[in-house]
Amino acid sequence: MKMLPLMANTQEFGAVVIGYDDVARRKLQALLRAEARVTVAASQPLCDELRALVAKHHIQEVSVEQALSQQEQFPLVILVEGEPAQLKAQAMRLKAQGRLVNVATYPEWSNVSLPYLIDRHPVMIAVGSTGEAPVLARIMKARLDALIPRSFGRLAHLVHLGSERVKALFPTLKQRERFWSQQLEGAAGELMLSGREEQSEQLLSNNLATAESQVNPLSAVVGEVYLVGGGPGDPELLTLRAVRLIQQADVVLYDRLVAPEIVDLCRPDAERIYVGKARSDHAVPQGDINQLLVELALQGKRVLRLKGGDPFIFGRGGEEIETLSQNRVPFQVVPGITAASGCAAYAGIPLTHRDHAQSVRFVTGHLKDGSTNLPWSELAMPAQTLVFYMGLVGLPEITRQLIAHGRSADTPAALIQQGTTRNQKNYIATLGTLAEHIADKAVEPPSLIIVGEVVSLHDTLNWFDPEQAGGSQGFWQRKH
Repeated sequence: MKMLPLMANTQEFGAVVIGYDDVARRKLQALLRAEARVTVAASQPLCDELRALVAKHHIQEVSVEQALSQQEQFPLVILVEGEPAQLKAQAMRLKAQGRLVNVATYPEWSNVSLPYLIDRHPVMIAVGSTGEAPVLARIMKARLDALIPRSFGRLAHLVHLGSERVKALFPTLKQRERFWSQQLEGAAGELMLSGREEQSEQLLSNNLATAESQVNPLSAVVGEVYLVGGGPGDPELLTLRAVRLIQQADVVLYDRLVAPEIVDLCRPDAERIYVGKARSDHAVPQGDINQLLVELALQGKRVLRLKGGDPFIFGRGGEEIETLSQNRVPFQVVPGITAASGCAAYAGIPLTHRDHAQSVRFVTGHLKDGSTNLPWSELAMPAQTLVFYMGLVGLPEITRQLIAHGRSADTPAALIQQGTTRNQKNYIATLGTLAEHIADKAVEPPSLIIVGEVVSLHDTLNWFDPEQAGGSQGFWQRKH
């Protein structure tokens, strides 16, 4: 059964719900949300919840015979009560009259369905199904509802505010759409979504004034850079804001730590530029990446700098936005779940614990000059958890220095390979044996090293089973 989604003005025609139970109440509630002119009919007393809803909204009640016979007054009929044979016969008769019919629990006898609504006035999204699996429509509605900001409808105010000036500036619909896309998905739109209405209006006015002063108005469109943390690997760990910005970028610069499933969330027409860096193997030098971000933004493009983990934790995000700031390029930063918290959680290792560690330190395994010249005496102090990023190559030196400076060789230690993904592997040992333990293992980066008594909790708290991982999009079943 094929369905064509249509937006109907329910205030233009009447609807009637025939039923007396909770199913009828839900149908009535859906029509009321659409501000429909609705009436109720039933052959039995209404249930308490339905009766209360009818009283609250002063809804008229008619007989079932009236509801079925008054075609002009009730062109839309919602059939809830009755035995299956009776419902089918009523539906056939009503459809023969040219009426719109929805039969609760029997979509195959209906010619219309009532979808789930996502209201972002003046924009509405309807999510329905052809009846085979209505629960999927409910799940999809919930996911979309979470992704779309509640304030999304406020963007219409910006369009209304600048509509006439934009029409005067850009003669074609395609040019106007490009301009509005830049504004609504750029800084002006972000300000409006966050409730800073006056600042949003002022920025739009400034952008229009700049465009009006140019020979080619489109050349005045200013780009923006989104510095987004992609998290440790599992796409489900992205923030909602990250997903929204990922899906609206024109150009994407990503590194090797970003999971392919996350890159696949980008628009199909977005330009993708790989700028991955590994130890002693920089595909694109950092200085060139910084400059490329500036150049692309000055071309009026929305540029996504997608980084693994969190961009401000060993992600060189600070260096990149320093360059953007110096060149007056608008930017915004979206934090991501850093590898330390993500990988530790998926390995069942709490980074702090009242019985084992009162502090946690994040440490880079090698410095900018390639050395591991770290404050070892401080790091060797007890009752703290140490998390080493990029420490795989330097692991023997890290363990040696910690032991030499007083940390017990029996301290529990772990190396987590590709945490939060289906390739995750947990290597659990002690500070004195970890390097030897992984020496004959084919450990694949990225990896994370955790040192501290909290590692001893892994056996009890480990909940994630990579063997259960499945699905091409990286969403998999968890171990319980």
